[in-house]
Amino acid sequence: MQEFLVRRARTTDVPRIQALVAPLVQERILLGKESVVFYEAVQEFRVVEDADGTLIGCGALHVMWEDLGEVRTLAVTADRLGHGVGHALMDRLEADARELGLSRLFCLTFEVPFFARHGFTDMGSETVDPQVYTELVRSHDEGVAEFLDLARVKPNTLGNTRMVKRLD
Repeated sequence: MQEFLVRRARTTDVPRIQALVAPLVQERILLGKESVVFYEAVQEFRVVEDADGTLIGCGALHVMWEDLGEVRTLAVTADRLGHGVGHALMDRLEADARELGLSRLFCLTFEVPFFARHGFTDMGSETVDPQVYTELVRSHDEGVAEFLDLARVKPNTLGNTRMVKRLD
């Protein structure tokens, strides 16, 4: 098994992140994003490089509320699936979440077994405190809309599972 390094993403990684997620966007597993969105969020991303410096994975942690973050754009190259790359990314993103003081992580995913192995459970109809909902619903962020299960995001998220994990 080849060694790899998880590190904070840099702006120079954005084209490589886009290339990594492109096949998943084509398969409609991930939503496509414009380059500007990746650059605006680069500080949220962690990337995984193999010993040769090839980008083999990425993932982002987006803060949604004082205690809540979303795991976004988690992707691993097809040839590295099952080799611990996704697990290493999740460990790093969870460590980042704890460092930020978050106590819950959210994801919207087709990869239910992967996230379940990492302690996520189906949210079902779970929602948030009405006062927090009133604040969150003001957000223009699509991830927040997905978390709140708003009707306007339904066409883009059909078949995905809303999952949440409580951090220790």
